Amino acid sequence: MRYIRMRDLEVSRIGLGAMGMSHGYTGSGTDEAESIRTVHRALELGVTLIDTAEIYGLYTNEELLGRALKGRRDQVVLATKFGLVSHAGEGAWNLDSGPANIRTAVEGSLKRLGTDHIDLYYQHRVDPNTPIEETAGAVAELIAEGKVRAFGLSEAGPDTIRRAHAVQPVTAVQSEYSLWTRGIEDRVLPVLRELNIGLVPFSPLGRGFLTGTVRSTDQFDASDFRRDNPRFTGENFQRNLAIADEVQALAAQVGATPAQVALAWLLAQGDDIAPIPGTKHVSRVEENTAADAITLTAEQIDRLSSLPPAAGDTHTEAQALMLER
Repeated sequence: MRYIRMRDLEVSRIGLGAMGMSHGYTGSGTDEAESIRTVHRALELGVTLIDTAEIYGLYTNEELLGRALKGRRDQVVLATKFGLVSHAGEGAWNLDSGPANIRTAVEGSLKRLGTDHIDLYYQHRVDPNTPIEETAGAVAELIAEGKVRAFGLSEAGPDTIRRAHAVQPVTAVQSEYSLWTRGIEDRVLPVLRELNIGLVPFSPLGRGFLTGTVRSTDQFDASDFRRDNPRFTGENFQRNLAIADEVQALAAQVGATPAQVALAWLLAQGDDIAPIPGTKHVSRVEENTAADAITLTAEQIDRLSSLPPAAGDTHTEAQALMLER
């Protein structure tokens, strides 16, 4: 496994997104033992960046990682997020990045994760009711106290990134980025490179679509948020199958899996990028981490980059309201 530096943090080129172990996908929360084995296998393979959030499962994903990382905490750059739970207000799925809420959030996350510090603490979504300078200042205080090592933002736009960075240097911005979600390339990515901020792409496999294993929404149970995702419904789904098929065809030529090719394409976009493919299975974490050893030719990268845009928005209307691009 190769490693890169994001300001003061050294992280593996490929990380692990833990959300699906507890929340959001078919089978989430049904096999804790396999999820813990997956975390342990990731560590054995050299993965150091592991990502969670207080909102995942509500709190249960952090608790799971706390159990999985017991006795292994020093092997991990542990990232979690605040701001989608209003602790003294309206509860879960309500934006609140006020300083008082951050204080409550961090204490809860530290307890659930079984640690005395969080390596990378992200604002989960930009809170329009709290100036970003106040949020950045509150995290700066936590850094000074040793409870947090580095500050991150998730799905933030260029202006917010600049304003936050002026108060407390931003180590990483997490945003959806993959072969079929490339909206950050024109506006956000240039700012990150100007300010020397790392990029942590989530959903780098298109929520599983780019693996070629999703052929029908009948595969999803009622808890799976993809059932309502515009890219997975109606005519959009059928059109997007053609993109997955193209990735699969190139993967056959390379002698790799579609997931490995999609991740290798992301890694080829710069040495400041560390995607966090999510999985709850040992076999998948083994497959995903092996992508670090794949080098695509310039022609293969161009072929993938030239794939048509995905049909349909990557979020529902309600989810899109919380994005800032």
